[in-house]
Amino acid sequence: MRTVFVTGTGGAGRTTVATALALAGARRRERVLLLTTEPADALAGTGVAAGAGVPVRAGPDVLASPGADVLAPGGPDVPVPAGRDVPVPAEDDAGVTGLTVVRVDSDADFRREFLSFQDRADAALDLLGAVPLEDGELTELPGSEQFALLRALKTATEGDHDLVVVDLPPVRQAIALLALPEQLRRYLRRLLPVERQAARSLRPVLAQLAGVPMPAQWLYETAARWDAELALVQALVESPDTSVRLVAEPGSAAAGRALRTARLGLGLHGPALDMVIANRILPTGSAEPFLAALSGRQQSAIKEWREEFGGIPVQEVPHAGHDPQELADLDELIDEPTGRTCDPVPGKGWTVEDRRADDGVLVWRLPLPGAVKEQLQLVRRDDELFVTVGPFRRILPLPSVLRRCTVTGAGLRDGELRVRFLPDPGLWPKGR
Repeated sequence: MRTVFVTGTGGAGRTTVATALALAGARRRERVLLLTTEPADALAGTGVAAGAGVPVRAGPDVLASPGADVLAPGGPDVPVPAGRDVPVPAEDDAGVTGLTVVRVDSDADFRREFLSFQDRADAALDLLGAVPLEDGELTELPGSEQFALLRALKTATEGDHDLVVVDLPPVRQAIALLALPEQLRRYLRRLLPVERQAARSLRPVLAQLAGVPMPAQWLYETAARWDAELALVQALVESPDTSVRLVAEPGSAAAGRALRTARLGLGLHGPALDMVIANRILPTGSAEPFLAALSGRQQSAIKEWREEFGGIPVQEVPHAGHDPQELADLDELIDEPTGRTCDPVPGKGWTVEDRRADDGVLVWRLPLPGAVKEQLQLVRRDDELFVTVGPFRRILPLPSVLRRCTVTGAGLRDGELRVRFLPDPGLWPKGR
């Protein structure tokens, strides 16, 4: 299964490009899933919505949740009975058999997950004298959209798809989302260490002695379930079959800064970047001075992007002159190179180089394209390396061979961070 995350600058047409990419996959007779958090009225402007022949399912589950709405072709929104799937139409003139669009409803997801957790924590809440909250009084909290999308991605890993296209928020939020599974799993391991569960056999005795219920069992079980679900999403993000596609409208300094920020964040957190989409490109050679000047700025920006991103393809998508309303409009936007998924990209290549014979050290090589020395900070703490690049930070567990070493220095060369480790004689096996 190929997965393509689509992000970019705000207002650059990310949802339209993601939809067109999904449509191109469906045209190739692939089974395609498009995930988006955009509201239904925003999807109506992408050409895949009411009147376009493709139903939009409610998420985060691929099966429509109770009370969810589905955009019916050529008609008003129709409620879907609980637990029923929404069929994708058979082959038609539009040729979109196999395309499934799932709109992730973060509000419904938040209420469902909160009430489920409240039910599991019933004993602990009774102990505290808490009054349970009801569905009707719950309002979505900030950050719930990210968790809803993570759950939708987890569901996508269990599906039978050839291509999954994920319409992400703008760059900074998108990179934070992609880093979230690993970060949350680290928090769970620190706050609820697995080895502490060894005392489970004592909990019934402790509960009898104390005369109160002990909530630790359900807490550890919940943490284990969360960790397993997050592990699936993390594996999806780190898979060599997963990549990111950036969308930006060239011509402004802000777009260039956003792409450089994206390159830094993706270099640290991944996945690999497979394409940059220069969207809404004006034709060159216009007789109108204003349009000619704007087109010139766009072409200059595209040239800079191609130089800066090296081997990453920068594809131009022409300005349509209007918002796409039909599937045919999307066909005109995406040409063959832009509409295809790229070959699987290599992994990060974070390797340990053994140079003990020459220099007496081990070198951990971490590719960080776009990083500069002034924006880089490194801190070794126990068996972890804290790497900060610009506005991004990642806490990396050291490979086992480096945990018995001390850091002696680091250098950044040609977009690669090289951290030198000296084996600790007190910990390193003799003769090794």
